[in-house]
Amino acid sequence: MELMKKFIIIILILMSKPSFADFFLDITELILNNSKRLSYGVSVTDFNKDGRFEFIVSGFRFPNLILAYKNGFLENVNTDKLFADKTRSTIGVAACDIDNDGFEELYFLNTDTFSGQKKFSDRLLDNEKNITDLFQLDKNLKSLNLTAGRSVVCVDRNGKSKYGIYVANYGGPTRFYELDNGNIIDYAPSLNINKITGGRGVVSGHILSNFMDIFAANERGPNFLYINERGRFKDVANKLGVEDTFENGRGTTLTDFLYRGKLDIVSGNWNGEHRIFVKKMDKFVDIANLEFKIPSRVRTIISADFDNDGFDEIFINNIGEPNKLFKILGDGELKQIKLNNGSEPFGLGTGAAVADIDDDGILELLVSHGESGQQPLSLYKANIQKPFRFLRILPKTPFNAPARGATVILNTNMRNHAKTIDAGSGYLCQMEPVAHFGIRNSEKVKSVTIRWTDGSLDNFKINQLNKTYIFKKGT
Repeated sequence: MELMKKFIIIILILMSKPSFADFFLDITELILNNSKRLSYGVSVTDFNKDGRFEFIVSGFRFPNLILAYKNGFLENVNTDKLFADKTRSTIGVAACDIDNDGFEELYFLNTDTFSGQKKFSDRLLDNEKNITDLFQLDKNLKSLNLTAGRSVVCVDRNGKSKYGIYVANYGGPTRFYELDNGNIIDYAPSLNINKITGGRGVVSGHILSNFMDIFAANERGPNFLYINERGRFKDVANKLGVEDTFENGRGTTLTDFLYRGKLDIVSGNWNGEHRIFVKKMDKFVDIANLEFKIPSRVRTIISADFDNDGFDEIFINNIGEPNKLFKILGDGELKQIKLNNGSEPFGLGTGAAVADIDDDGILELLVSHGESGQQPLSLYKANIQKPFRFLRILPKTPFNAPARGATVILNTNMRNHAKTIDAGSGYLCQMEPVAHFGIRNSEKVKSVTIRWTDGSLDNFKINQLNKTYIFKKGT
């Protein structure tokens, strides 16, 4: 009888415990002065040149922010009125080195109307001595983007570590800006990519060629997939099966879905089926499972290893309905992870980005909100305990700037796992320029291979885990 009582007590204790531990910890309290606001795109870069990455948060008629990690908290360290730009409607943001000075410039995309012509132009901010908007120089006024847009991505089209900026406009021609002797020039017409569409998300990297290709997820029209043929672009979306004409693109990212050393396309569609396009033979095939395909009001999509188990997760940020999280297991299997923290069923999610902002080896996830109502930012990280193993790779250009668009391949006894150095993640956002790998149990890391933006390859031996390696092209 006594034994039966003990058994019943044990059963009751087990039944009273939650069926799962929260995947994410909610650490939003670490954001100082986190007031309600209309926020959109988020980027990660070192804009203030202090040697550490910051979250750049765009504000829609609210100030743009530089959230730096200081003394255990995230705080806005911006004091510049031009950067804050609180009267403009900033939604998209991306950073890259356009002038080869070794520091990233920042493109802020402003949209004060839904489609077509807008009132206020975009900003292209340089922080050389003081923060300057390169678009406001007299010689560049003729190049202003006065069309409503959504996302921006950095593209080193010639493989020379000098970046241009593709601007996905809505109801007006696409722009492709490059800096030539201090002059901002729109090369989209001469490259024949100045198409008019409902531009939404856009990513760039080693999708098809050895140079930076471009995938643009569009609304009210087919997607674009531009193969880079030595600095010029050819649209092969229809030929390769990713045009998705009857869907409305939003969040888009590149991931190695099969852990085979090649990048695939994850494309979220607004209230439509979400896609995982994997290249097989001479076409892309959508291999997303039924759970992943379920339509939602999707915004940003992120692929990252949040819990350092060596298997990437896909985070789907929705607006006005619960966010979702899936783990990419072996052989292309997807497993949905139940979320409590980070679900945000009433969250008005507009953007999100990841970075190991506190240098503890675990990625932080910053989620922005706005559009239909003012809400504060949210901050999460995986609920894991030491010991865990990770490896972080930061490739740099010969000019010492982040090599956006390079591909890092982790070579181990279990996988050849490719990650892109994010050049701009549709929708509106951009992740840290670091390839972050969690390491699996019993996994032995041999080396990493970096495919640079000119297609050349370098292989580097890895002798120690739980650290960040910086590899510079040409050294």
